[in-house]
Amino acid sequence: MIGASVTAVVAGAQTWKQIGELGLAFGLASLIGVEREWRHKPTGLRTHTLVGVGAALFVIVSKYGFSDVPGRHVVLDPSRVAAQIVSGIGFIGAGLIFVRGDAVRGLTTAAIIWMTTAIGMACGAGLVHIALVATAAHFVVVLVYPRLLAALPRSRHVSFDLRVVYADGRGILRAILSESTRHGFAIVRVTTHQLEREIQGMSAVAVTLEVQGQPTVDPLAVAVTDLHGVFEVATTDHSRNGE
Repeated sequence: MIGASVTAVVAGAQTWKQIGELGLAFGLASLIGVEREWRHKPTGLRTHTLVGVGAALFVIVSKYGFSDVPGRHVVLDPSRVAAQIVSGIGFIGAGLIFVRGDAVRGLTTAAIIWMTTAIGMACGAGLVHIALVATAAHFVVVLVYPRLLAALPRSRHVSFDLRVVYADGRGILRAILSESTRHGFAIVRVTTHQLEREIQGMSAVAVTLEVQGQPTVDPLAVAVTDLHGVFEVATTDHSRNGE
């Protein structure tokens, strides 16, 4: 009778411990999700919370869910479920990454999903301090690192796309190329196509130049905008394509 009571008390304590581990995963994953939601990223509060809690639940089930399996020769390996979580989360991460031309987007978001999964697994394994430190590391990376990067001198090897829409037949492309060279840019690639619509009653051409050689493309964009016959100018910084 006493043995049964002790077993019940131990089981109850273990249940509350497991609930606490799930609650910790819920809280830490929610913090990461709030940060992502605040930055208007594709995956926000709900996704990160579900990923973190789900990972913790998988680990808890792996640790405790098969203790009643009969058989003296049954060997349980809790690490097997954890390994499958690491493999399975790759499907979610891969779905967040997409490529458009030479631009790759979603890498940081996919990495944060992966990190949230690891934090949830740490919570489920009872590694509270590790989960807390990992969550703190996440906020250092996403909040502090961008400021450090902004303070660093820009590399001259960064590529930029300069898209210009201009009036056809006026020699404007030659002027754009000349301005690019004058501002110290090397032209890596040039792509042009005729627009089907007219602009201000004139046929128009769109050209996209990939250039590199200066820390910023802004002076070139301003100079091209001032050229007579240029309708639109847009720039893309390739160094920001992985977010």
